[in-house]
Amino acid sequence: MQSEPNTPQTPFQVNVADRVKRLPPYLFGKINALKYAKRRAGVDVIDLGMGNPTDVPEAAVIEKLREALGDDKSHRYSMANGIPNLRREVAQRYRRIHGVELDQETEILPGLGSKEVFSHMCLALLGPGDTAIVPAPSFPIHVYAVALASGNVLSLDCTQPDKFLSSIASVSETLYPRPKVVILNYPHNPSTTVVERDFFVEIVKLAKRYGFMVIHDFAYGDVCFDGYKAPSFLSVPGAREVGVETTTMSKGYNMAGWRLGFCAGNSEMVRALATIKGYFDYGIFQAIQVAGIIALRDGDEQVRRQAAEYQSRRDVLVEGLRRTGWEVTAPKASMFVWAKYPEAWQRMGSIDFSMKLLEEAGVAVSPGRGFGDLGEGYLRLALVENEHRLKQAVRNIDRCLRLEGAIDHP
Repeated sequence: MQSEPNTPQTPFQVNVADRVKRLPPYLFGKINALKYAKRRAGVDVIDLGMGNPTDVPEAAVIEKLREALGDDKSHRYSMANGIPNLRREVAQRYRRIHGVELDQETEILPGLGSKEVFSHMCLALLGPGDTAIVPAPSFPIHVYAVALASGNVLSLDCTQPDKFLSSIASVSETLYPRPKVVILNYPHNPSTTVVERDFFVEIVKLAKRYGFMVIHDFAYGDVCFDGYKAPSFLSVPGAREVGVETTTMSKGYNMAGWRLGFCAGNSEMVRALATIKGYFDYGIFQAIQVAGIIALRDGDEQVRRQAAEYQSRRDVLVEGLRRTGWEVTAPKASMFVWAKYPEAWQRMGSIDFSMKLLEEAGVAVSPGRGFGDLGEGYLRLALVENEHRLKQAVRNIDRCLRLEGAIDHP
């Protein structure tokens, strides 16, 4: 047998899709790597970086999950559109809390958390050449779900809602082709900005005038303070004609790891999402859906207690930072404090400043730059630790900065 001549071998190269190449390096990666390294070394890191609840669901919900695990049917493929009783409870909660009537068969779809629902909705609505208006500062998935769908992102400052409305109208009037989708997120992550119901009335008018669809990320609608009640986009007449709203069990119900969220609203948009999801997954683990029914049916008081707990933590963190010289606005909603760090440190970018706090104070936070250019100069601090740990975090930060004489105390 004749052997093949020796020829130089070209190294095999993986050529990933352009959609992956469009994604920038993960800006929180450097901080996360240091955080994990410190923990492996035995350092007690107070982690305020991620909105990952440390509280647990109600005992009855956990017990229902245990019970459902014993049902042989739970371990089969579930219904892709969610079991009917779960969709019914979502509809009843919308009616009870927001005064919204929804058709559980055509206007509600459960998903693997609101992040998954939102991402696949972008895939269902957007394609090459389509533009989505995205609120800025931006929760990363609001930008990158659009990019993964091959759409174009147009970021507009949402921290002044009236100005945001004007900007949406101006862009819709002048841009060609007009924006296809407007993404909203109130209460807003990361800035904690909130709106009243009139804001959504105006959005619906603009949507009908300029022909764009609306996706409202309502992830923090359950976590409100000082008597404020976040309005549902769907509570506005005409909203279901132009858009959908995504919600989650992660925040008020402390079910973040369960991955249970929902899309509700326009039936055609919900149907498009169901089509996409039908190709990607077989639905949510049925035992989780069954336990979710109990949470939705009996959990209103749990949600109120959890919001009150976050409000107490907010007060501890805000008051502590103010005492040490920070100018901080107390949020009306969400599980975060959005804080402009002291002027003496503004020469240092938020990523480097966050690294400093992690390295020298043992406190992990999210740098504002991770949410886009408009987040620079700010930190996002999650209210996920108990009050004792939050007080310790403030002391650690104060000690770290005071050692360099960068803050003058009263």
